[in-house]
Parts: sequence; structure tokens; C-alpha cells
Amino acid sequence: MTEQLSFDRNKTVILIMDYQNRQLSYFLDVFRDELLAKANTVLAKARRKGVPVIYVEVRRGERTPKTEIHPAVTPQSGEIVVTKSRVGPFSTTNLDEILRKQGIETLVLMGISTSGCVLSTVRWAADIDYQLIVLSDCCADQDDEVQQVLMGKVFPRQASVVTSQEFLQALG
Repeated sequence: MTEQLSFDRNKTVILIMDYQNRQLSYFLDVFRDELLAKANTVLAKARRKGVPVIYVEVRRGERTPKTEIHPAVTPQSGEIVVTKSRVGPFSTTNLDEILRKQGIETLVLMGISTSGCVLSTVRWAADIDYQLIVLSDCCADQDDEVQQVLMGKVFPRQASVVTSQEFLQALG
């Protein structure tokens, strides 16, 4: 991280997107477990610091065990779960309305897949003037090269791209 990460914790939300059984099943167990552990560390500290967490899930039909949010990152009581039917969370949900009502200005993004929901979210959210922080090690894509290009070249044009550890340090 070359710049100091700055955000108002009272106007920030964690968006954890598509951390569902089907999406996570595409990765090796060791990688999946590490990804879930990092996500859980971010979620736990955010909750302790009063930063809201919103879950985004994708579903095009009935709920099945494959479409369930992975049990390692299950939403806590009172946390919002937004269900989308397309790749990005803004086009088929009321996510923007939810965020605006809460006075949210900064979105901290974690998601699977980087080339899908994370890319769509970065582009749409930047267009509607949210500040964005992408947690590079809490996002995953089946294509490592695409992951590197998005994190290293594309996202930094519209978002701060940091590791979960860098974010947690900035959270205090």
C-alpha cells in the first residue's frame, strides 16, 4: 500500500459477495480455508468496531445447499442479505437504496469471483460515487492471471486495493 488508507468508519460497510458453497467449491481446500479465515477475521473486527456487514448472494431459482452462504461466514442476526439474480449486486436489487438510507459512502469489497461480482460492483459503485476499498486477499477468481490484472491494473483506477491486514490496521 503506497497511500494512507482513509475512511469514515461510520459511513463504511463491508460487502461480502457470493461466498456461497457452489462458488467456493471451485477452489482447492487449502486456498478456500485460507480465504474463509481471512474473511472471518475482517468480519469479526468490523462487527466489533460497529461497521455493518451486508451479504450479497446470487440465486436464480430455489434455495439449495449449493446456493447457501458458506457456514464459515454465516450472517449474524440482524445483518442484511441481498439476493441478486445477475452478476452485479446493483442491477437486480435495492442495494443502493439500502446503502443510501444508512448514509454509507465507502464500500469494502470481498467477493467470489473477482472477474464477476467484484468487477461489476467496482464499476457500478464507482459510477454512482461510492469510495471503494477492495480486499485483494478476500477476493478470488478461478483464473489467476485475471485476478492479478484486475487487482494490479484495473481496480486501482477506481478503488484502493489493499490486503485484509492493511484494512484491519486502518480500521484500528
